[in-house]
Amino acid sequence: MPALPGSAGTVTDTLDLGGRTLGLLRPADADELLDALLEEDDPSEDDLPFWAEQWPSGVALGRELLGRDLRGVEAVELGCGLGLVSVAAAMAGANVLATDWSRDALAFTAANAAGNGVQVATADPGALVERAPWPLVLAADVLYELRNVDLLLDLLGRLAGDGSEVLLADPGRPPWAVFEAGLGRRGWLVTELTTPIGGVTLRSLRRPGTGAGTPPSQSTA
Repeated sequence: MPALPGSAGTVTDTLDLGGRTLGLLRPADADELLDALLEEDDPSEDDLPFWAEQWPSGVALGRELLGRDLRGVEAVELGCGLGLVSVAAAMAGANVLATDWSRDALAFTAANAAGNGVQVATADPGALVERAPWPLVLAADVLYELRNVDLLLDLLGRLAGDGSEVLLADPGRPPWAVFEAGLGRRGWLVTELTTPIGGVTLRSLRRPGTGAGTPPSQSTA
């Protein structure tokens, strides 16, 4: 078990994702992590503990993945946080690399994978591009800041290949409209997979020129 941050301890939430149950370990008090950061002499916005909470977008994407047969699919998650999405993908059979800039997030993801009886590799995002293309790219609620838009557009263009699928869950944050416009300029194909649930919309993205090719996984729901 990796060392986990937060002196107030941890709690485990039990999530029902479309008939499949997943246990998610998280810090008992995310505010404690924020307070510790703000006590530093020069705290960085990049270190804000967004990873320490479970967000609705992760639940929506996790439910979608558990409705698919992902056996043997190579998948990568961007900004894994507590690891719900990566763990769900592994439970569906995928070989998953979970990435995050936060070492604490990676520690919790590893613990949550072990707690649910699956294997998930973890790494910082610097390891992504050299292993591209990825058949399946996963991201939940990664557009909470406008500055992330161009970074994500460029990164997806380098990670996805012909036949790849990007699954992106977003709760309707303002940067989405800018991101969607950028996708259009680059010719990406965007398909809404679900009507918004709890404000979250799940979309499938395909690279320009890939048409309606066979995705790396098919829903079994």
